[in-house]
Amino acid sequence: MISDPISVFPVIAVTGLLAEARIAAGTGVRAIAGAGDGGGLARALERELAHGARAVISFGIAGGLIDEIAAGASLVARAIVTPETRWPCDAEWAAAIAARLPAAIVADLAGVDRPVMASAAKRALHRATGAVAVDTESHIAAAIAAKHSLPFVAFRVVADSARRSLPPVAAVALAFDGKLRHAAVLASLARAPAQIPSVVRTAVDARRALRALLRDRRHLGLGFACPDLDQRVLDVS
Repeated sequence: MISDPISVFPVIAVTGLLAEARIAAGTGVRAIAGAGDGGGLARALERELAHGARAVISFGIAGGLIDEIAAGASLVARAIVTPETRWPCDAEWAAAIAARLPAAIVADLAGVDRPVMASAAKRALHRATGAVAVDTESHIAAAIAAKHSLPFVAFRVVADSARRSLPPVAAVALAFDGKLRHAAVLASLARAPAQIPSVVRTAVDARRALRALLRDRRHLGLGFACPDLDQRVLDVS
């Protein structure tokens, strides 16, 4: 029996939110979500790679680190950076994504273990790394992809700009599986109702970013435009 090569060697999409994983998943793509749990996300990615993969992409929304990038802006990562480490993205694959999304910004993306909440902290992270946006999954995915010698890229859409601090509820809103923690959200709002206007603005920006993410995902098509798809199909029987 001949195995489906796209199923045997999928792209693994690494996301934080369950909503992002649902957008990412499709033919030739398996998606995992792991918000706020770096160790759990790393283990989940290792399990997926053990089943076979041809490449890894970090996919979802991100926080802006410079004033010039607003909510809804698309970003193709040139590299994933922390203050100590830099993981270059696969240049051919990143170029293929950028060619399909000519409005996307190509720049460095920062990886952190916890959300960057305050506007001042976002700007400080930009000064430390040179990155224009940040998320909590890309550095984990990049490190594991490098460990397995797999092509890696990151594609993100900015949700919260550098000008805007996140409300306190953002620190507790997500469960480790990427789902919303409704009870924690309500408790946070009850403790600090003054954050409600900021919560509303953040929700509007996040919705805008997710719409842009869905739009761009459709343009990227099968396997997120991974250049080696055709060769994999030829090589596997």
